[in-house]
Amino acid sequence: MRTTLTLDDDVAALVRQELRRSGGSFKTTVNNLLRKGLANGNGEARKPFVVTPLPLGLREGLSYDKIEDLIEALEGPMHR
Repeated sequence: MRTTLTLDDDVAALVRQELRRSGGSFKTTVNNLLRKGLANGNGEARKPFVVTPLPLGLREGLSYDKIEDLIEALEGPMHR
């Protein structure tokens, strides 16, 4: 298929960069880049990245009931 295509300046710069890197023809380079882009954007939703939180809690022997002791255990006796 023959068509006229107007590229944005940033896209044209990326195509020129790929032309220099690959050493291929303009036609081959544009076709390869379009194939890559269309293959990656196949419309399927990506699996979402999920972070699973873990309950860390306090070390054994520490309690929120005695804040002064907790601060001393975490920061040392010279915390003041």
